[in-house]
Amino acid sequence: MQGQLSQKERMLLEDLKQSENLCVVKYQSYAQQAKDSQLSQLFNKIAGQEQEHYDTVNQLLQSGGQAQSGGQKGQSGGQGGQQKSGGAQSAAQINLSQGVDSSNSDKYLLQDMLTTEKQISSSYDTSVFESGNTNVRQALQHIQQEEQNHGEQLFQYMSSHGMYQPQ
Repeated sequence: MQGQLSQKERMLLEDLKQSENLCVVKYQSYAQQAKDSQLSQLFNKIAGQEQEHYDTVNQLLQSGGQAQSGGQKGQSGGQGGQQKSGGAQSAAQINLSQGVDSSNSDKYLLQDMLTTEKQISSSYDTSVFESGNTNVRQALQHIQQEEQNHGEQLFQYMSSHGMYQPQ
């Protein structure tokens, strides 16, 4: 089904847009707070990809779910946390590691972002199933796959630094 977005699709996309904005803000903020420069780079890289997700969802909303020229696929090379004009708002500074033992602050930031990635991936899963618009569904499936990749990158960092050992 092509054409205008249903009320439900619009609502789901608005929710995803807000979630992507939060991801951008958190990753950018956590990149500044990370003790390890490798982790800071990872957070900045993912922040750029989350910005692209925000932009894609916003485009879908503005276009009524119509396919965009150039498509969304394969565009998540990252922006190093750079903001595009008109993109997600990042004025907020989130400091969740305040009061946490400094030797565990990076672990705390990672745990929060892994939990965030799990939540947003689940939101995309629901949105894919609830969308009747083929263009929207395909774009959301692509983004969900990238969100799962973000979770994998965070897990790999945590695992390689002894912060997460699955049983």
